[in-house]
Amino acid sequence: QVQLVESGGGLVQPGGSLRLSCAASGKIFSISAMGWYRQAPGKQRELVAVITGGGSTNYADSVKGRLTISRDNAKNTVYLQMNNLKPEDTAVYYCNVVGAPNYGSPSYNYWGQGTQVTVSS
Repeated sequence: QVQLVESGGGLVQPGGSLRLSCAASGKIFSISAMGWYRQAPGKQRELVAVITGGGSTNYADSVKGRLTISRDNAKNTVYLQMNNLKPEDTAVYYCNVVGAPNYGSPSYNYWGQGTQVTVSS
């Protein structure tokens, strides 16, 4: 069983910053991609940012230049530094990890429970 524990969400004013963290623990042998998705009320879940094991990153166009994804492989943790936040960034943010539970096993998608980010004055 793999657990993803997220932290760092909250209420922030427009232009403010937040840092999300997501730590993976449990039975996981290797992790390839780690990422963040978000879902606003009435909308589908969308990719925010993803980072591979080698450090390559990909961002949604709407967050480029404002949000930065990083990871600590030794801690199986992924971060999302969010700067210059806008009201349209308001959503529940979900951590996603693609990993294999055992050597030679296929990889699976694991999801965190979600953390609320609200950008409002």
